[in-house]
Amino acid sequence: MNNRKIVKVLTLDDFDLKGKTVFLRVDMNCPIDPATMEILGTRRIEEAIETLTSLKDAKVVVASHQGRVGNNDYTGMDKHAKVLEKLMNREIKYVEDVIGEAAQNAIKNLENGDILLLDNLRLCAEENYEFTPENAAKTIMVSRLSKLFDLCVLDSFPSAHRSHPSIVGFPQVLPACAGKIVEREVRNLDEIMTVAKAPHVIVLGGSKVPDRLEAIKLLIQNGRADHVLLTGLIGNVFMRAQARIKSPLGIKREDEVVAKAHALIGEYPDVFATPVDIAIDKDGERVEMDVREMGKGDKIFDLGPKTVEYYSKLIAGAGTVFISGPAGFFEKENFSYGTNALLEAVSNSMATTIVSGGHLTTALKQLGLADKINHISTAGGALVLYLTGEKLPMIKALEDAAIKYRSK
Repeated sequence: MNNRKIVKVLTLDDFDLKGKTVFLRVDMNCPIDPATMEILGTRRIEEAIETLTSLKDAKVVVASHQGRVGNNDYTGMDKHAKVLEKLMNREIKYVEDVIGEAAQNAIKNLENGDILLLDNLRLCAEENYEFTPENAAKTIMVSRLSKLFDLCVLDSFPSAHRSHPSIVGFPQVLPACAGKIVEREVRNLDEIMTVAKAPHVIVLGGSKVPDRLEAIKLLIQNGRADHVLLTGLIGNVFMRAQARIKSPLGIKREDEVVAKAHALIGEYPDVFATPVDIAIDKDGERVEMDVREMGKGDKIFDLGPKTVEYYSKLIAGAGTVFISGPAGFFEKENFSYGTNALLEAVSNSMATTIVSGGHLTTALKQLGLADKINHISTAGGALVLYLTGEKLPMIKALEDAAIKYRSK
């Protein structure tokens, strides 16, 4: 594991914050009800409060993305502002703009103690692409806004694996430090990984397949994955690669991701475990069956009991367990069994345990198991990549900014 102690980067304690105008990049990317566009879970908004409280004497401009362009969770940040206002019991200013005149004027008019939330960063086209830090600093977003700020605070660990202008651009041209979440995440993870021991069991679910495939290979290569237990959509992709699911899954770039999964199985045949039984939805009822019994058009909603038992035994024998992403449609009570059972197995394990992602964090709280886990993070893809030993763009940006600041 690379030595990436948080002492390398600056924190809020390194700056006199009073009267400063601060760009605070957080991750308020929340689950959204596609029918009503209402926010379904506020965990990530809640997490921003600790750093905002630490910036009480500054003029704070909060920036976040919400969803991806073209997806049904892509929306403005007005509801986020209302939630934050309610949680903090104080006024939160909001502007339906990111880099235009309205946003710039709102920033200029801030007074000490004010908090302003900008609209969805991805309304600015540049924030939908990844750049080198040098090119990110030249974007219109950074060029226009940076001159209005004294300090950049990065506190969006779930986005730490992205090289977007708001993450790697501002630290090129402004003093930059870690917010409270990023500081704590990196410190805790480094401490955990120094004592982590084999066998390493990785339990992966969720729906972000391409990112997961790249991370799986790195985890195996870097000795962080002796067993990879697959669930959710990523599990379906591997079962399709094994020809155990006959029908197309109907996902983006399906041929490409199935081919990559097939290649990984061929390269590391003893590492992967895929479900042996599953649950489908038949007229609103949970129906369990062997994977081989699936009919054309059957859609997997959860793991079956044989798979849970098999995976739980591997988890029980682990030295380190990392679990990320739900095992199925856990929001539906009939199909929460797999996700909940695996979380119980992880919490009862004697291993060093890390739970990742907002969905699992919510489920852990509902089960009352949070106190039995060594480290819980709302980050998903960023945390997976961090554990591979890869340098995350946000952490690199903070380290570079610290070197530059200390050399003055």
